[in-house]
Amino acid sequence: MIAIVKYNAGNIKSVQNALTRLGYESIITDNPAELLNADKVIFPGVGEASSAMKYLKERGLDKTITSLKQPVLGICLGLQLMCRRTEEGDTQCLGIFDSDVRLFPPIDKIPHMGWNDFLTMRGDLFKGVSIEDDLYYIHSYYAEISSCTVATCDYIMPFSAAMKKDNFYATQFHPEKSARVGEIILQNFLKL
Repeated sequence: MIAIVKYNAGNIKSVQNALTRLGYESIITDNPAELLNADKVIFPGVGEASSAMKYLKERGLDKTITSLKQPVLGICLGLQLMCRRTEEGDTQCLGIFDSDVRLFPPIDKIPHMGWNDFLTMRGDLFKGVSIEDDLYYIHSYYAEISSCTVATCDYIMPFSAAMKKDNFYATQFHPEKSARVGEIILQNFLKL
């Protein structure tokens, strides 16, 4: 079973629709027991960090997510909430990844929205993917590059496009909105 974390963030249904197109069934849940018993967990989201963290803490999901042993995939806000802290609302996050999340400086248009390729990439998520392949981004905040970074992208400055630590994976881009390349990345995660 694939569980998608419900936590008052947008874009959750489009992730479920992408899984359905790939032939996988999933549930959307904020029940800790269902998350703990899932084969894979996806932690997606579009939204605001402080209210999202508040929802997670009120339901004990912050402790549940950090204790998961199966493969977990954070997407966009999910990646940011898996970091130490974010400047968005000066919010302490889950602390899975050793990185802080910062607002892009206003040198160019914010948010970073649209298609962009990688500067670097490595690891299991990217089998069958080329460094020149474009993926879809929409974000105003970025995770700093750290030892957990497995892919980088450049918009205003280089930032973490994907991160990994142990069983935790995360992408700043939206694989569910990234056409064929996004489907390959989702399939790679689901085969872990």
